Amino acid sequence: MGLFDKILKDQTDTNGMNEDQYYTMSAEEAYKDTNSEGNKMILLEPRAYSESQQIADHLKKRNTIVVNLKRVTSEQAKRIIDFLSGTLYAIGGNMQKLGPGIFLCTPKNINVQGKMTEEEDKKAKTKEDEE
Repeated sequence: MGLFDKILKDQTDTNGMNEDQYYTMSAEEAYKDTNSEGNKMILLEPRAYSESQQIADHLKKRNTIVVNLKRVTSEQAKRIIDFLSGTLYAIGGNMQKLGPGIFLCTPKNINVQGKMTEEEDKKAKTKEDEE
C-alpha cells in the first residue's frame, strides 16, 4: 500500500464513505441509519408544571431539550427546574441557562461547548470596572 492509498484510506470514515459521498447524499439516506431516540433537539414551552413529566421522558430517550419557561408563573418555573434538575442528575445530564427563562437540558451523551453570559453579569462587571 502506497502513501497515496494510505492517505485516501484515512479520509474514509468507518462506514466506508468518503467526504464527497457524505455531502452529496440525500436527506433520506442520511436519516436512514439513525434511530428515533437520542438524535433530536426538542424545543418546548410548558404551560403548566404537569408537563414536566413529558420533558423528562424526552431526556430519558437521550434527546436534547430547550425549555422556554416564559409562559408559566415564576413559582411553576421554579418547580419545573427543580424537577428537571432531579431528572438530569439521575441520568447524568446537564442544564445550562441560555437566557431569562430559557434552559438547555442535555443528556449524558451530549457535550456542550461554550457558555452563555447573562446581561446582569455583564452589568455587574461593568460597574466593578468603573469603580
